[in-house]
Parts: sequence; structure tokens; C-alpha cells
Amino acid sequence: MDIEAIETIYHRPLWDLVFEATTVHRQYHDPEKIQISSLISIKTGGCPEDCGYCPQAARYHTGVKAHRLMSVQEVKEKAEKARSQGASRVCLGAAWRNVKDGAEFDQVLEMVRTVTNMDMEVCCTLGMLTETQAKRLEEAGLYAYNHNLDSSRDFYEQIISTRSYDDRLQTIQHVRKTSITLCSGGIIGMGESIRDRFEMLRVLANLTPQPESVPINALVAVAGTPLEDQPTVTSFELIRMIATTRIVLPHTQVRLSAGRASLNPEAQTLCFLAGANSIFLGDKLLTTPNPDQQTDKKLLETLGLKPQEPFSAVAKRAVIEAEKSKIHPLGEHPRWSRPPITIERNEAKSLK
Repeated sequence: MDIEAIETIYHRPLWDLVFEATTVHRQYHDPEKIQISSLISIKTGGCPEDCGYCPQAARYHTGVKAHRLMSVQEVKEKAEKARSQGASRVCLGAAWRNVKDGAEFDQVLEMVRTVTNMDMEVCCTLGMLTETQAKRLEEAGLYAYNHNLDSSRDFYEQIISTRSYDDRLQTIQHVRKTSITLCSGGIIGMGESIRDRFEMLRVLANLTPQPESVPINALVAVAGTPLEDQPTVTSFELIRMIATTRIVLPHTQVRLSAGRASLNPEAQTLCFLAGANSIFLGDKLLTTPNPDQQTDKKLLETLGLKPQEPFSAVAKRAVIEAEKSKIHPLGEHPRWSRPPITIERNEAKSLK
């Protein structure tokens, strides 16, 4: 898919865009189900990177205090609480530039094993990975790895200098050499052009296979970061981005992520209608605000949305692919097995 096709989709009249998005959503997903995820900051603050949007960067004065790596028991207790509140997925986030082998990584692997044994999907976002580290996470039972592209290649260089776009693509390649599913999306509202947003979607849409999960974040401008004065993204911009993502990535779980706290119930409802089928539970996403649990519960009950069971999204995708290839989903398509990734020719060249 090229950028012009994505631009054409995005600029349709809103009612036509949302209608097509909800039609695609109903074709590939259960419209009455929404995945509830819980994000646990297992290592907060003190990050050496310079991501312009991030309050956890050590070089910015944002009031975020650095904390040690959580214990396995602390993570287990938080996961148990999240599960009791309807979460089927736990995302473990560490403010690291990259994973380093040693005692802390071993501790993260034990966290993964512990929460996986609770029959919950486990996702990690730990920074850059080597191929060997990705394999160790796979062996521990990791279900998903989050590594966002953030924006287009050109705009990326304006907000981050400590890690390149190619570094991100390299980590995605390492993840795709395992059976771990991929979670990769981006942030809108950082000062990028609308074409930058389309370019990010183009790269994601042309990965083979496409990411199983795509978070769409609206910037939460934090005082002390370089992007503190950026205006808030409008609800209509976010709705259009969600709907376009749903159309160009039909199988994907589209995650309505950071920035949701600024949306009223009606705007969130339009996002769900446009194809968003995952939210994060809890009053914080790492360090940024999120709607409280009771507010979310009331909204989901009003809309008749029910929590999605763990592992069901990729299981359904495997069935669809099996029907196309005439391969039984329980044979060569285990519930989260994915084929190797391929990257478009122009992206592959940049990795050499």
C-alpha cells in the first residue's frame, strides 16, 4: 500500500470513513469484545534516551523519580489485581534504552514466566533487543513485544537522536524471528505533518505480516519535555487516525492508548465504532494520566462491550489465515505463531 492510498482513505467524509472502518472491523473482529490491558511500569525513570515526548528521560526535569526494577512478587500482585478487574493482557514497561544481559533481565524473564502461568497475555516494552534476547523472551513464554515506530522516518529524527529509525526496524526483525507477536504503533500530535502520520501507517501496513497490535497514542504534553507546548490533538483527528488504521491493518488489534483521558465518552465511542478494540485499564499509563477504572467500567457497560478473552485475537487471525491456506490452525498455525517478517525493499536497504 502506498501513501497516496492511505491519504485518500483518511480524507473521506467522516461518516463514510467510519462506516467502512466499522464494516472492516466486524469482518475480522468481534464488535462486542474489547481487550482490556494493564500497563505496569516495572522500571520507572532515569532513561538515557532523549525522546522529546517522554517524561522518563533523565535529561528532562519532569518530576518523574527513578525507581528500581520491581520484584517478581510485586508484578504478580499487580497482575492479579488487573485480572480481577477484567484485564486479559499485562504489559511490562522498563525505561531502558536497550536490554542488557544479567540479573535484571533474568528477573524480567521470571516476571514473564510468572504472569504467563496466570493465563494472561504478557507484553514487554524494554527498548532494543538482540536476536538472542528475543529468543530468551520467547522461551520464557512472552506473547508480545512492543516497539513503536513513533512516526515517519523523517520526523523521527527531529524528536529522537539517541536511537535511529533503523535501530527500531532491527529490533522488530529480531522479534519476528521468534513466535512472539508484534505490537508497534506511534504517537500523533508531536508537531509532525499529516503526511508523516500516513508514512508511519504505510510502513506498518507493508510489514509482512502486519503487526498483531498497533497502539495509536495522542501526545500527552508533559511540562519539562521539549514537546511541552504542543497543542492537544482534536478528537476528530484521533477518530480519523483510528479508522484509517483499522482499514489498512484489518487484522490488527488497534489500541486506543495515551491521550484517551482527554476524550469525552462520545469521542471514545466513535473511536470504538471506528475500529479501536483495546484500551488500557488504570489511572496511569506508565507516567501519563488515564481514565479511572470506574469511569471505564461505566462506559463499557453503557456500550455493551465485554472483555476479550486472552489469546483469542491471534487465534482468530490464525483461523482466517488457515482458511486461506487450507492449513489447520491447530497444526502448523499455533495460537500465536507468526511467519518471518519481510520489510519493503527501500526499508531493507537501510538496514544493511
